[in-house]
Amino acid sequence: MLTETLKKLFNRDLTKLKAEIEAYQNEANLWRINCDIANSAGNLCLHLIGNLNTYIGATLGGTNYIRNRELEFSLKDIPKQELIKIIEATIIIVSESLDRVSNEQINGEYPLLVFEEKTSTEFFLVHLTTHLTYHLGQINYHRRLLDA
Repeated sequence: MLTETLKKLFNRDLTKLKAEIEAYQNEANLWRINCDIANSAGNLCLHLIGNLNTYIGATLGGTNYIRNRELEFSLKDIPKQELIKIIEATIIIVSESLDRVSNEQINGEYPLLVFEEKTSTEFFLVHLTTHLTYHLGQINYHRRLLDA
């Protein structure tokens, strides 16, 4: 079933996200930006967590998560260990939420209108995996450039 594949991909890439955050030598650099890099690694991490907790946890898993997208990009200086804890919690939420998704739901319409037109749940979950890897790559690049 597709959900098992998705669970493996989300687990793999959220585990990589945790490793990237842990790899910062100077914790303050998680929040650094420069003229060419507008989003800090810390804010991208918060954005990914908010995204997955909203679109998988709350929407498909029935959690009570309430997203504040603006804070994902405006909060600063959250301790590295706190980021790691929320990543670990998100790994569990994503896995447990995907366990609840039936074949009928996967093939059906995603419950929220996110793009200009409705999509299937399958399409949207695949989109979420690529969104995660896109920002994971940005975080890796950020760390190698700004945490030297």
